[in-house]
Amino acid sequence: MSARPARERILDAAVERIASDGIDAVRIARIAMDARVSTALVHYHFATREALLAEALEHSFETAGAVRDEPGEPVARLRSMVEQCLPLPGEQERDWVLWVELWLRAVRHPELRPTAARLYARMHEWFREAIEAGGFGPVDAGAVADRTLGLIDGLGVRALLGDPAMPLERAREEVWHALAGDLGLRAAAASG
Repeated sequence: MSARPARERILDAAVERIASDGIDAVRIARIAMDARVSTALVHYHFATREALLAEALEHSFETAGAVRDEPGEPVARLRSMVEQCLPLPGEQERDWVLWVELWLRAVRHPELRPTAARLYARMHEWFREAIEAGGFGPVDAGAVADRTLGLIDGLGVRALLGDPAMPLERAREEVWHALAGDLGLRAAAASG
């Protein structure tokens, strides 16, 4: 038996199952088996699928948080942040699938909307703080953060879906081009 707390093992298993199977196809019994706990324990911790999805998203966000807090030169830091937010193969792609599940469920289940709003607020704050700390001049850091997250979401979904007109590399370039333009970066600094 793992030394990790059961709740954490349940959340890890839920993240993997929701990303691979989708929330509608996920069976609590399968999550319990993956986490090596009883189904009763899963139900004890999570009353509904929506509660499980919300906490799985929070858990995934927290797990990725250790990577998010990289200090560094402002332009390189922002490039890294954009990179961390795109659906790169592996864990980031898995996290993107969770986000898409949240978006779909939150449209039909209003109780998930506060979770989505809370996670977006944290992402917004992360970008806004990095932009303000970067000393990029007189820019509305909040508005730039909003536009950047909107581009990441829109172009990231297209890349995740395998849109041949928007491969991951192009999505990265488009997001960075817009962000660099908003920040007034010289072409040499922006391209590379």
